[in-house]
Amino acid sequence: MASTKTRALEAALALVGEQGMRALTHARVDQLAGLPKGSTSNWFRTREALISGVVTYLAESERADFAAADTSTIETADQLIDSLSAMIAAETGPFAGRTRARYGLFLEGAGDPELLAPLLEQRRTYLEWTTSLLARIGARSPEDSVRALMAAGDGLVLHRLTVDPDAEIRPVIKRVVRACMQ
Repeated sequence: MASTKTRALEAALALVGEQGMRALTHARVDQLAGLPKGSTSNWFRTREALISGVVTYLAESERADFAAADTSTIETADQLIDSLSAMIAAETGPFAGRTRARYGLFLEGAGDPELLAPLLEQRRTYLEWTTSLLARIGARSPEDSVRALMAAGDGLVLHRLTVDPDAEIRPVIKRVVRACMQ
C-alpha cells in the first residue's frame, strides 16, 4: 500500500486534473485519499507547499514513465510517428487527468520560476529526447524541427482535451514528422 504522503499526492493530482486548481484543498485531498482529517497538512502545511509537492510528484511520475519507455527501436519516421501518436493517445486518454493537471499547474506557476522548475526540467528532458529521435531518423535540422513537432503535439493534446476528444492523432503527427524530414 502506498504511503500516506503518496496517497495524498495522488489524490491532489487527481483533484487538479478532474476539478481544477480551485478544488485543491487539504480537506478535499484527505477525503479523496481516504485519509484521516489533517493528514495532508501534516506533510504540506500550506496550500503553496501542497501545490509544490504536487508539481514535484507529477514531474517525478512522468519522469519514471518516460524512463520506462523503450525508444531504442525507433529508427524510422513511421516508428517515431507511431510512438508519438501512442503517447498523445495516452496523454489524452488514460492519463488525461494528469495531463489536465500539468496544464493547470503550469498556469498556476506562470509567475513562479521555483514552482515551475520541476515541470520545466521535465520539458527540457522531453525536448532533448525528441531532438535525438529526430536526429536518429534523419531529420534535416532536428534542433529547429523539434519546436514545430512539440508545438503540434501540444496543440493536438489541448484540442483533444478541450474540444474534440476523438480528433485523429496520427495524420497530424505524420504531417509534422514528414515536414521535419525535409
